[in-house]
Amino acid sequence: MTYIALEEAFAIPELAARQPASRMRIRVTDTYARMCAARLVDFEEHRLPEMDAHGIDIQVLSLTVPGIQADTDTRAAVGNAVFANDFLAEVVGRRPDRFLGFAALPMQDPDAAVAELRRSVEGLGFRGALVNDHTQGRYLDDPAYEEFWSALEELGVPLYLHPGSLPTQEWDVLRGRPEMYGASWSWQAETGGHAMRLVYSGVFDRHPDATLILGHLGEFLPFQRSRLDSRYRTLEVEKPLERMPSEYIGSNILLTTSGVLAPEAVEAAVLTVGADAVMFSIDYPYEETAAAVASVENARLSAEDKEKIAHLNARRVLGI
Repeated sequence: MTYIALEEAFAIPELAARQPASRMRIRVTDTYARMCAARLVDFEEHRLPEMDAHGIDIQVLSLTVPGIQADTDTRAAVGNAVFANDFLAEVVGRRPDRFLGFAALPMQDPDAAVAELRRSVEGLGFRGALVNDHTQGRYLDDPAYEEFWSALEELGVPLYLHPGSLPTQEWDVLRGRPEMYGASWSWQAETGGHAMRLVYSGVFDRHPDATLILGHLGEFLPFQRSRLDSRYRTLEVEKPLERMPSEYIGSNILLTTSGVLAPEAVEAAVLTVGADAVMFSIDYPYEETAAAVASVENARLSAEDKEKIAHLNARRVLGI
């Protein structure tokens, strides 16, 4: 079976060297850190052979965390986004049969973000954009981003909302428990919360054709759909939504399998939001390609649904 993988990271050492020092608090083993470092900057020695070995036809590449969201200076953010996207365009240009791109955007400047989105999609051929959660504490329901959502609709491309922005405040529940920070727990909760801000603020009512992609099988949200609705019915809100909260998940909000390597979880996601709303991802190089493929291959789903998850949905959403 052919696979298109949507959440696949790369790094640019030259870019990282001119950005603020990372304040990431994730503790990993030296062996894992060395493995990731070697593969993030590689496109042919490790990446392509691993793709070939496991039937990955295409990786959609995106700048690894924290990306442009690390920049505290707005002018630097704009320049770094252009630099990163031009670099990625060269990589994709060398192997357009195997790689596609998601743009990195300077959300520090909403107007510049719109301009760079347009340049990346219309000029560089990228299939959407990826943003690492909030930008210096500002979320994408901020009114300043209304033109950005309109541009996504007009261009017909998705926004992949990924975890990994640098924290702006201490979350009390994490105090003294560094194991909980990052991909093990906190990133899913933070990014899922960001997505719910978009729902409750009416972003998808004002921009009904906008598409948001969440990795890690939806950052906890698909499995809370019934509770979101039951609790929403009890709330007194300033401006009611046009639909129940759950109805945005699986329509405007799609999900990928990145980093969730359990066939039963993939099955549950399909039961919850439908096979048309689930797409394959690996989370390369942070997760193993073989395990990601096995999570779909071993799921108790129809052959038709597996084909949708593996590549057909991605072809539809990304216009491949």
